[in-house]
This record gives sequence, structure tokens and C-alpha cells, in this order.
Amino acid sequence: MTTTVTTAAVSKNFGAYQDAAVRDPVIITKNGRPHTVLLAYEDFVRLLKRDRRVELTAELGADEVAAVEASEMEPESIPS
Repeated sequence: MTTTVTTAAVSKNFGAYQDAAVRDPVIITKNGRPHTVLLAYEDFVRLLKRDRRVELTAELGADEVAAVEASEMEPESIPS
């Protein structure tokens, strides 16, 4: 269960909220709105692994463009 607390509450009792964040993320509000999230390091690492980067095709080199053009999808990956 996610906990929501104010920045003032976190500053007064950071250790307790740090321990709570190991179990579930803690949403920290500022001026009544969600502002930041305190979460376990393992959760952060898991989210980083899911992060995807976007690059412009104009920034690709000729070799990279050729590799993309030569690539083929696996038949089982093509929707029917």
C-alpha cells in the first residue's frame, strides 16, 4: 500500500519513511500535490532496466542504417 505524506512530515521523520519506502513507494507532496517519490533501490534499478532511449534516425550512421534495412522480423513476431 502506497503511503502519501507531506514534505514537512518526511523532514521530521525521514528514517521512518525511508524504512517504509523499502516495502512500498512513499509519495511526497508539496503544496498539496504529488512532488516526489521515495522508493527502494531495487525498485529503482528495475525501473531503469525498463527505460527506453529514443534516437533520431537522422543521427544514425550509414552502417547502422544499413543494419536496420537488412534486418527481418521473426515470423512469430508478425501479427496475423
